[in-house]
Amino acid sequence: MESLRTTLTGGVACEVCGRLPRPRRLRLTLAKLVAIAPVELVLHAVVLAVHPPYLVSVAVLASVTTALVIWVIEPSTMHLLRSWLHAPKPRGGPGLEALWRIRVTLDDRAGALERLTGRLAELDANILGLHVHPVVDGVRDELVVSAPGAVASGDVLDAVEAAGGRDAHVWPTTALALVDGQTKALSLSARVVADPTELPHAVAELLGARPVVDRVALGERLPSGGTILKIPSPWTGLFAFERPGEPFTPAESARAHRLAELAELTVLSRAQG
Repeated sequence: MESLRTTLTGGVACEVCGRLPRPRRLRLTLAKLVAIAPVELVLHAVVLAVHPPYLVSVAVLASVTTALVIWVIEPSTMHLLRSWLHAPKPRGGPGLEALWRIRVTLDDRAGALERLTGRLAELDANILGLHVHPVVDGVRDELVVSAPGAVASGDVLDAVEAAGGRDAHVWPTTALALVDGQTKALSLSARVVADPTELPHAVAELLGARPVVDRVALGERLPSGGTILKIPSPWTGLFAFERPGEPFTPAESARAHRLAELAELTVLSRAQG
């Protein structure tokens, strides 16, 4: 269930491992201060204004403050500020290398990738990994590049768009993104064979997508330009996944369906055995 929970966090979770970055101590302290200080001030002001007996004041302050902070204020504030709390540490500084993950649509003609490579070379960025997905209007390329630490995501995005790239997305990533795609797919297949109930988690990890858990809303969101993918489920009829702003390619859809077929065959063979 851990991988399911992390895929549902969205946005701040690592694209590769699905985990949230550990909050920095200063940010965590400031967030808790923002959550607790107003409550403390209001409660103390009320108690001083009412001026109940000493023991009543102590009991009210201790019990009400503790209950509000633990069960209401702090959890709400942590959720509200999660993007700021768990934001990756700033990348930069001379001599440091940063890894970036890029998804971009290019024209399917000679020279398109060469132009992209040239623009990235102007940033001293080096392409470490490349996967190509044919799509209707060209090819959807997924790249992992290393660049000097002083290069920001905006610089990478500008270079990609200047090379003629469309619908480009850039994320900071880790060395785990360099794992060979075929090796990752085989590892996830073995995981599904060992436990077919891992199917939704394996597909989410393979495609960098989030499971759709609201089946009622799913029916209203189907016209989404390919950002929702449905695969058959041996138990519930179907699983659905979403990747807002990033349509699934035919190749990715085929991989997800093969994993679903593998899970179904495993379930059937165990039932017959």
